[in-house]
Amino acid sequence: MAEDKLNNPLTLKMGHEELIIRRRYEVLSIINDFVVAILFLVGSILFLFPEYEKAAIWLFIFASFQFLLRPAIRLSSHIHIKRIPPNTWEN
Repeated sequence: MAEDKLNNPLTLKMGHEELIIRRRYEVLSIINDFVVAILFLVGSILFLFPEYEKAAIWLFIFASFQFLLRPAIRLSSHIHIKRIPPNTWEN
């Protein structure tokens, strides 16, 4: 019963289209990785222009903070899985 609840995909309906997310925590981690990469890329480009160095530094600081979210997302996933009673994993 609890296993079915865990495996249920998240479905978002947009008009005639549906977005189905099966592994929510993994998707969050991937999105976070993209955000980090974009922040570091933009920050690196801004360092080419002396007048934008301060903005680049702030992007690097924010992106570094985003790196903390990756293990937090993974830990949340494991804690979520641990909440399932052991007897539901038995056949």
